[in-house]
Amino acid sequence: MARSIDESFYKSREWKNTSKQYKKSVNGLCEICLSKGFVVPAVIVHHKIHLNKLNVENPDISLSFDNLQAVCLDCHNKIHFGSKPKRRYSF
Repeated sequence: MARSIDESFYKSREWKNTSKQYKKSVNGLCEICLSKGFVVPAVIVHHKIHLNKLNVENPDISLSFDNLQAVCLDCHNKIHFGSKPKRRYSF
């Protein structure tokens, strides 16, 4: 899946600081798993409203805690790809 924004946003100091602080604010745990009673470390800070060329420059969307969610890799994949991960190969 091609990204609709320049990857430089995710390398910016502002994003790195925001994502670090957000993850710290939720104790570094996956918010989706925690809501189901599981304690799983978060590895990704996800944007609820997906970023695109039009909104990436808007800090109310790209850097606002209200638009962020700390998730584990499994939950992030479910958000983007559905409940079953797509695999290239099966045995």
